[in-house]
Amino acid sequence: MSETKYFPAVKDIEAAAKVLGEILEPTPINRDGNLSEKYNADIFLKREDLQIVRSYKIRGAYNMIRSLSPEALKNGIVCASAGNHAQGVALSCNKLHITGSIYMPTTTPKQKIEQVRMFGKEHIRIVLTGDTFDAANKAAINYAKETGQTFIPPFDDPKIIEGQGTIGLEISRQMKEPADYVFIPIGGGGLASGTGAYLRQIWPGVKLIGVEPAGAPCMKTAIERGEIVDLDHIDKFVDGAAVKKAGEYTYEICRQVLDDIVVVPEGAVCTTIIDMYNKSAVVVEPAGALSIAALRFYADKIKGKKAVCIVSGSNNDITRMEEIREKSLIYEGLKHYFLITFPQKSGAILSFVRDVIGPSDDLVYIQYIKKTNKEEGPALVGIEVADKSGYDSLIKRMDEHHITYEYINNNNKLFEILI
Repeated sequence: MSETKYFPAVKDIEAAAKVLGEILEPTPINRDGNLSEKYNADIFLKREDLQIVRSYKIRGAYNMIRSLSPEALKNGIVCASAGNHAQGVALSCNKLHITGSIYMPTTTPKQKIEQVRMFGKEHIRIVLTGDTFDAANKAAINYAKETGQTFIPPFDDPKIIEGQGTIGLEISRQMKEPADYVFIPIGGGGLASGTGAYLRQIWPGVKLIGVEPAGAPCMKTAIERGEIVDLDHIDKFVDGAAVKKAGEYTYEICRQVLDDIVVVPEGAVCTTIIDMYNKSAVVVEPAGALSIAALRFYADKIKGKKAVCIVSGSNNDITRMEEIREKSLIYEGLKHYFLITFPQKSGAILSFVRDVIGPSDDLVYIQYIKKTNKEEGPALVGIEVADKSGYDSLIKRMDEHHITYEYINNNNKLFEILI
């Protein structure tokens, strides 16, 4: 390994594990039969979704806060988060009986605000400010400077990294023998750098695979360019891993310990969420599904191997399930949207349904406004097919019946406007 300003030592992560032992039990690691059969491999899930705050974030938050001096603890702490980090900090404040200020964007769903309040109780105050995380984060940092309170970052601090690294320690102790592959989700890189650093030192031959959402590949981009990059735009769907800029510590560590970074499309994440719920009765949030979703892109390499997927969290908002299903169907080639030009005459749509919609197809959406002063008009039509090959048959029938259409699944700008 090359020289770096900071690299997590095994002893430091072991020390963090002792600190976390004050409030946490190790989360289980289970062999998943369905995934093992699907990929002809031994697939194990490290179940951080079963953590007390339903994500791994409590590890780093508590380890850092617990390391502060009595004077700093008495003065209080500050963080900014709209999700799992906030819950970890809130519970830490509760357990240590200290005061914490948690800054959250005004757009944060009420359910998440109530979760933070539940874990922190009277020991925290929630400050809603700004429309984005960046705005809330800036306000939190300014408040910490004004008051002299300690700011608790979400990932880029040695104590945060060492706390997250305890997952690697638990994996090494829970597995009967070293894994061949470990798949680790990446947002800002705290989990990947801590767990990756520990396992690289304990299991030198293991393949450590980072996993990022396609809409926010900040670590992969940084490693490819050889420097930290502030992404111009990110897709916030995988909210627990939607980070524009990797940390300074985490970047230096990840570029040393990771063998590869897989970028997973958001639609594949959605398919994984649905499959895990339906087939394994496991509830995962989008970021928690990343490591499992990555298996499909490593299917040939993991055959006959032992692979561990870190399931990083399960704080999924049930109101998002329709959106998750939609993204999954589109990604898997099972749902298709068209702008179709219909003649403005009686029975036009009925003829389309009779002649074009196949026996296994489902017309799930149609929006058509008849304009009496024109001979034809457009309609937005959504069709679900039974399997991926159904799309070719559908297009063939539209061509045979001389249907005028525009396929909009691949037209990102038009799709966003209409769907």
